[in-house]
Amino acid sequence: MLDKLGAKGIVGVLLLLAGVAVIALQNLIIAAGIGLVVVGFVLTAWGLVSGLMSSFGLGGMMGGGFE
Repeated sequence: MLDKLGAKGIVGVLLLLAGVAVIALQNLIIAAGIGLVVVGFVLTAWGLVSGLMSSFGLGGMMGGGFE
């Protein structure tokens, strides 16, 4: 999975985790809420992309979906 992200993707994930960790140092409940928002955003984007790809006949490309 990490090879598909590339260097910028890995740095982005690390920055995202570091940002949530900094917020967690101040307030754990707010950090948990932000984490849930991020996970919801990722799942929504995954659903949109997999739907778009399946409309082009590439439905099996995303792999490991929740369908």
